[in-house]
Amino acid sequence: MRDCYDTCSMISEFKNGRLTVKGNPEHPVTVGFLCPKGALLPKWFHSKDRLKKPLIRKGERGSGQFREASWEEAIKLVASKLKETIEEHGSESVLVYQYAGDRGVVNYAFPLRLFHYLNTAMLDYGICDRAGQEALKDIYGTAVGMDPEEFKNQRLLVYWGINAFWTNLHGFMLAKKSDLEIWTVDVVRTETAKRSDRFFQVKPDTDVLFALGVAKVLIEENLYDRAFVRENVYGFEEFKNYVKTLSLDYVSRETGLSVEEIEEFAQGYAEKKGIIHIGYGFQRSLAGGEAVRAIAILPALVGHRFGFIYDMKTIDKSYAEGAFLRSRPAKRIPQMKLAEYIERGEIKFLYVYNSNPLASLPNQNRLRKALIESDVFVVTHDIFLTDTALYSDVVLPANTFFERLDIADSYYHRYVALNEPVARLYGKSNSEVTRLLAKALGIENPYLYESDEEIIRKILQINGLSWDELKENGFVRVPEKPRKWETPSGKIEFYSQRAVERGLSPFPEYRKFKGKYPLRLLTPTYRMTITSQYHNTYGMIDPNLYINPADAKERGIQDGDTVEVFSDYGSIKTVAKLSDDVPRDIVLLYKAFWVSLLGWNANFLTTDETVDGYGKGSAYHSTWVEVKKASSLHEG
Repeated sequence: MRDCYDTCSMISEFKNGRLTVKGNPEHPVTVGFLCPKGALLPKWFHSKDRLKKPLIRKGERGSGQFREASWEEAIKLVASKLKETIEEHGSESVLVYQYAGDRGVVNYAFPLRLFHYLNTAMLDYGICDRAGQEALKDIYGTAVGMDPEEFKNQRLLVYWGINAFWTNLHGFMLAKKSDLEIWTVDVVRTETAKRSDRFFQVKPDTDVLFALGVAKVLIEENLYDRAFVRENVYGFEEFKNYVKTLSLDYVSRETGLSVEEIEEFAQGYAEKKGIIHIGYGFQRSLAGGEAVRAIAILPALVGHRFGFIYDMKTIDKSYAEGAFLRSRPAKRIPQMKLAEYIERGEIKFLYVYNSNPLASLPNQNRLRKALIESDVFVVTHDIFLTDTALYSDVVLPANTFFERLDIADSYYHRYVALNEPVARLYGKSNSEVTRLLAKALGIENPYLYESDEEIIRKILQINGLSWDELKENGFVRVPEKPRKWETPSGKIEFYSQRAVERGLSPFPEYRKFKGKYPLRLLTPTYRMTITSQYHNTYGMIDPNLYINPADAKERGIQDGDTVEVFSDYGSIKTVAKLSDDVPRDIVLLYKAFWVSLLGWNANFLTTDETVDGYGKGSAYHSTWVEVKKASSLHEG
């Protein structure tokens, strides 16, 4: 139920006051084992740091000074402030900020019903996979790709920009079990790259060029599926002429790959009719949308209808959210622009759940300054006193997915899981708090008081799924309906009409990006965290800066030295680790650790620019920094 790609099926027991967990051996995709994060969930569940009572701020924002309050007092305060804000500033001055800290359908969506009913502003999500979503829609009309259970009928899987051994372990093991040849394309020699049959190491932002170079070879050496392309592709001849002008020598110089490697990729990919698992990381950059658009063309060239893996949307969950309760269209605030809207005074009341934006959003200095200097009233509903909770006026204790009824779908596979409560320790669910707030506001609309089970049953009914089957088995497979390409032409569009409508080129374009500083900062997720989750409970983090030995030598930096890293947005101090896994001109910091525990995180350096042509997606990885040797971590 956490925001995990795999959404594994887990069997939980609560005996003698202790929780135990194990993987469900019956699940066809997650097959009976848990990743290291999942195996440690009892430690998270039983953490002594879990919030037990509501808190009301009594000191300066961010100081951590709170007093305990009763649920009645806290809910009354939140409701009165919410009502006052709407009366004085209008409903659009209220923003509900949530994301996928929990995968439970009811827990994720039900609170939105209240804010829809109140006609408040809503988030326009851009933090995670937005640019890639838009790019895939340009080509296929959807970002939903292949069912991973189809691995058994494939020969080659290319991991492009994803460290699957850390972030999609069940998928990686499924590929191994299916005897797939595994290739990896990435900037860094990740654990996945080290376990792959082939590794193609590209320079940042050149994924688009590598994909176009591969497409050129496929077409000019007649390695593509001519019958499939003729029947199913729109704009092939124009695309063929487009890549004809591309020099493989130029592609080689820019990507860092040899012409032979480009040709070998194309030849092996065509022979084995490969599928591509497109990662989320590299599309969080200014070049990300164009890169995904180029990569997405390759599966179609070898004859796949939907030969990529990116997202999986199996069920319609909109009933849980209840946008039908609105009486006027929602004002949408781009997720990456939260600080800007607070600065402009457009947000006066902020309700946060399922997210920790004061760890996960970029340009943290700007966001924290905006919160301190504004009069925005902040409410956070969470399991722990997160960095966001520390900057809140009211903090409400949440419970965990072990303590409530819900269902969860996956954005990797086609199974919906039943989540049944096994114990009840502390806090209230998101739906419980929503009902309390609705009652305190004097709202009588019955949709705000539906039980979790009623909502779940309704969603299952809408999707033609059986509650009884789900109860009996614990999970149910959502059948795949006949699929078509929802593009303007009804075909796979190499010449993208949708992109042209947004003012983009009809074909993916390569652009060079440079910053003020010489080193490109990459901030991927760490193996033992999901963004900021588990830092406080597992305590397993890696705060070191990884730098290539040659770059370190130029700066007089040795392994283990304290260094200062600075960008246009801030600076941090940490310890340098020299690694040949990181190429020249690149440095790597793992993302979103708790600032309240570490004193900083990578997002004090990251850019809050957005990929405007691709849905205002995030551009974290288009951050440039410089590194210099510094005094000890505890000085200055």
